[in-house]
Amino acid sequence: MRRVLLLILALSSSAFAQLAPYDVFPPADPPYFRVRYEASQSPGALIFPVNYTAWVPPGVKTLRGVIVHQHGCGEGSCKSGLTGAFDLHWQALAKKHDCALLAPSYEQPEKADCQMWCDPRNGSAEAFQKGLADLGAKSGHPELATVPWALWGHSGGGHWAGGMVLLHPERVAAAWLRSGVPLVKANPERPTIKAHLIPDAALTVPMMCNPGAKEGVTTKEGRFAGVWPANEAFFSEVRSKGGLVGVAVDPLTSHECGNQRYLSILWLDACLSARLPKAPGGALKKLDASGAWLAPLLGTEASPAPSFSGDKTSSVWLPSESIAKAWMQYTKDTAIADSTPPPAPNNLRVNGSELQWECEADLESGLSHFLIERDGKVIAKVPEDPKNPFGRLVFQGLQYSDTPVQPLAKMVFSDKTPEPGKKHSYRVIAVNTAGVQSK
Repeated sequence: MRRVLLLILALSSSAFAQLAPYDVFPPADPPYFRVRYEASQSPGALIFPVNYTAWVPPGVKTLRGVIVHQHGCGEGSCKSGLTGAFDLHWQALAKKHDCALLAPSYEQPEKADCQMWCDPRNGSAEAFQKGLADLGAKSGHPELATVPWALWGHSGGGHWAGGMVLLHPERVAAAWLRSGVPLVKANPERPTIKAHLIPDAALTVPMMCNPGAKEGVTTKEGRFAGVWPANEAFFSEVRSKGGLVGVAVDPLTSHECGNQRYLSILWLDACLSARLPKAPGGALKKLDASGAWLAPLLGTEASPAPSFSGDKTSSVWLPSESIAKAWMQYTKDTAIADSTPPPAPNNLRVNGSELQWECEADLESGLSHFLIERDGKVIAKVPEDPKNPFGRLVFQGLQYSDTPVQPLAKMVFSDKTPEPGKKHSYRVIAVNTAGVQSK
């Protein structure tokens, strides 16, 4: 009996150790909703546990789509998916288009085969669609099971997002592939990975390949040197068939996400504006190609499609003039300009010497920090010393896979130097990552 008890304890400890990276969940109270599924033993089904967290814009009557923020491979990246739905910047995009924001977190052990989830044919496509249906029932939005998808994926998540385009092109409004793409030609070095077919319908889905320059473009050796050759092969195969695909090389990074969100959110905004049906339940609209701009592969200058003098079948495709201008700046130094102020903070409450408030993020440039004024003078900055090793300073901080750090940042400030017996007047000002202040 003692041996059996010790064995049970050992197994329990082992199971806990495997779960440990994924057991710190931010609370999923409305407008957040979460479902979790255990690993499946069925042939062809998902072999890892997974949870899906969704944010639904408060007050939305009928959802028009869902924006999916998909992490990459490995325990660290998978764990980062736990906070993806809480990202204020991505929520701003979702709210504008009456979309839910969904972030999966696959509970993949560190040395397990990532292909068992990032190839959607290995059960993750089925689990994802089940998650949408169950989250729709939980949130009171059953239409979540059938609305279009806008997909963003990093690394293995890019493989997944691109794979979902090739498997379900009729459902995908657009897909941004950061440092990862699906395999479309057999790779003799990875014979266990089956190449995807490219259906004609997938050629009408706008896609953007977004590798870092140090992933094989300028740096030809190292762990991530194979990213660019894979991106180039995918891009060339899709573009040569007339597909609406572009390449935006991040000039500053390797595999980390850097400042890509300042282009990817603008790009997805343009694609959603052009493709989402006006009436919920309708089919995705075809993109009007008349306003497209083109650029040479690995170039940094774009021009209107009619005046482009290069080979159009190998050109970078961009949906509009405004996106082309942002793309040109991004591919040079990622410093996309923004002169518009962010939304002003609201619902400021003062309890003793503690201030609490609410604020939405700026769609173009997100949120960097808040300035606290007392009696007309700035007395503090929140956060006091923001850090982001992966790009611009962001209020919520950023992990490697472009999601907020835990614990989630709070909009709160304690005034430690009020004058006894004196009434003070406070104001809170939002500052976006371009340095522009709100009202």
